[in-house]
Amino acid sequence: MFSSNHGHVLVSSALDSEAWMRDVAEAVRITERAVQQIVRDLMGHDDLRKEKIVRRNRYEVVRGAHFRHDLEASVSLGDLLDLVVGHR
Repeated sequence: MFSSNHGHVLVSSALDSEAWMRDVAEAVRITERAVQQIVRDLMGHDDLRKEKIVRRNRYEVVRGAHFRHDLEASVSLGDLLDLVVGHR
């Protein structure tokens, strides 16, 4: 996941929780539609939460969530973000 588009969307969301989908798509270098699908997927696995604020959405990475694959199951999303973007 770390080098996947899912991982990149998570990192982008951690860096700017109020970024527009179009901005995330540009940063990750994928289509806006692909970002929307990844966000739905991450929310479906409880890796990302959405909060509606007037006309905008704020996305919060669930830092306590863990990777799903057995090889990385002991690693939390917070651990990954601490490595990539530092403590916030």
